[in-house]
Amino acid sequence: MKLSLKLTTLLAPVFAIIVAFGLSTIMLYLIGEDPIETFKIMYDYGKTGKSIVSILNRSVPLYISAVAVAVGFKMGLFNIGVESQYLMGALLSAALGAAVALPSFLHITLIIFVAVISSAFWAAIAGYLKVKKGVHEVISTIMLNYIGTGIIAYLLANIFFEKVELSTTAPQTDLLPETARIPSLNAFLGIEDLPNLHGFIIGAVFIGILYYWIVWKTSLGFDLRATGSSPMAAKFSGANPARLTILAMMISGAFAGFVGIAPLTGYFFKYTTDFPSGLGFAGITVALLGRNHPVGMALGAILLSFLERSAQILDLKDVPKEIEKIMQAVIVLTVVVAYEVVKRYVTNRQIKEASKVVADD
Repeated sequence: MKLSLKLTTLLAPVFAIIVAFGLSTIMLYLIGEDPIETFKIMYDYGKTGKSIVSILNRSVPLYISAVAVAVGFKMGLFNIGVESQYLMGALLSAALGAAVALPSFLHITLIIFVAVISSAFWAAIAGYLKVKKGVHEVISTIMLNYIGTGIIAYLLANIFFEKVELSTTAPQTDLLPETARIPSLNAFLGIEDLPNLHGFIIGAVFIGILYYWIVWKTSLGFDLRATGSSPMAAKFSGANPARLTILAMMISGAFAGFVGIAPLTGYFFKYTTDFPSGLGFAGITVALLGRNHPVGMALGAILLSFLERSAQILDLKDVPKEIEKIMQAVIVLTVVVAYEVVKRYVTNRQIKEASKVVADD
């Protein structure tokens, strides 16, 4: 039974990917493009050295975003607010990081600390509203996204940006000094003539390990998973669902604070209006695709990053690159349906086996 459950769970995302490629093939045929040639072009472009570095760099914040979402999922919470949480953390840490002078290790540590704490605080608001006021976290996090966007725009334009009369410069924080920048791994790996492979990829690995340890190896993680599966049963076992709800949102927000660290300390070195957005929503896709497992989410982040990168060549070949967005959307839709089918199959299987045991007795 255990093997059957693992096998069916594994087949769900595989089935979703196959269906996505199948539907994309049909769509390419309908618009008069050769699907095999299109996928070959994407594959050839995606496996180049520059593309591999780009894919890995893109995967880091995407993966961390998925981890933040997954913490909520494990508790039965849907944290859609990762978007504003990581952007809030990135702005505040960028502003403070540019305003102080510290040794490199302390400087980077301070930036990470500020990002994590500010993001956790912003996420805690949704947890508090759910526990004390009965506001569903989906509603509160969506609203907090809008509120956070407004606050970020105000702070960036009026507090952290030194206005210059008649200047055409977009609002932005000051540049981070060299001591606040995480070096690339190119020199360490002996990579030449390629874009910088960001050093925070090592941090992403440790974040995945930390997530696994918290969720599967601690009593807190057990309470989170138990409450997510059955809040009433968890309450009778001694868990405090209200406290765990706020704590889960704070942990989710804390992980969200790491999302902006790679782009901030790796290649932007400031917070500006062009700072990467949308990673919070993309993290939901990766978390669903990876079934909230650290390894599964890593593979999901690499897959979506590969699709995004490889689709860039399509415009030069007169093929609509929007096919990549269609593939992502179909993957999400299909994987959700597939997981629900698996869940019902396993539940029915368990009921039948339990009934058989009772009948034998």
